[in-house]
Amino acid sequence: MSVRETVLQALKDSKGQWVSGEALSEVLGVSRTTVWKQVRKLVSDGYEIESSSKKGYRLRVPADLLSPQEVLEGLSTQQFGQNHYFYYQELDSTNNRARELAAEGYPEGTVVAAEMQTAGRGRRGRDWYSPNQEGIYVSVILRPLLPLKEISRVSLLTAVAVAETLATDLNLHPLIKWPNDILINNRKIAGILSEVVTDMDSIEYIVVGIGLNINNFPPDFPHDFRTPATSVQAECQRPLPRVQILQNLLFNLENHYQKLLQGRFGDTLEKAKNLSMVIGREVKIDTLNGFLTGQAVDIDDHGFLLVRDQSGTIHTVMSGEISLLSSPSN
Repeated sequence: MSVRETVLQALKDSKGQWVSGEALSEVLGVSRTTVWKQVRKLVSDGYEIESSSKKGYRLRVPADLLSPQEVLEGLSTQQFGQNHYFYYQELDSTNNRARELAAEGYPEGTVVAAEMQTAGRGRRGRDWYSPNQEGIYVSVILRPLLPLKEISRVSLLTAVAVAETLATDLNLHPLIKWPNDILINNRKIAGILSEVVTDMDSIEYIVVGIGLNINNFPPDFPHDFRTPATSVQAECQRPLPRVQILQNLLFNLENHYQKLLQGRFGDTLEKAKNLSMVIGREVKIDTLNGFLTGQAVDIDDHGFLLVRDQSGTIHTVMSGEISLLSSPSN
């Protein structure tokens, strides 16, 4: 470990007790000035460290940073984030950085996480509100050996992984608004942006970006959102640790992705249907070919939405902006 990592681990191991700078310097074989400089770097990274000329240093509260030091320690994935985990205090967009890394050849399972985004992106070029240390902003590089027609499965399984994390680990009741928004009580809590680069007739890589509102205060959300927003804190009535939620999210995402690669997408698809807030409802969809109005009747094996228009014709919708026009049918 580096000097910085060793200092951090010593402060964690002390569990809120004071650790003298002299003891740290002796153990590390460095000067007390070097220890002090590393502590200052940790503070600039977001760690709350109290210092005293007589007592030394102590970590005031457990850190809730999405840094590799915090996330990797309890991360139970087999691949995602284990070997390549890129962490930034500030980025324009985790998807932008992940695309750069993918183009450089970084492997499947590479994770990019940021404490804040200055230009976070949603679908159709919309902004994603990304305040510092309040949400989870993460992107994962995937390199699946799949036919192009199965690309939509990746967005759908990501939505299931996010919803499953919120439901199983936090006892919330999320629903999926096809194709890739997660809502609770008709308020958006998460969004997914999947970006694909293809080579001839195959997939070169997919970057899956997830924005998840965790400890946001609802009054702080911008007022110009198309869909009202919510957060985990607002729904649970208390702040929650982002690190544990991200660890669970990456685990669930990897699990459903492996099912896809193993030919077991049916399990994930069934969950997606059960979590869908559009099946059985009248919808209006803004597609590349214009507007389509009808009843959403199912999601097919590729993750496409099936919509029956007024004439009874079933349309297969691969993507589009969807508006709900009715309550769920009984």
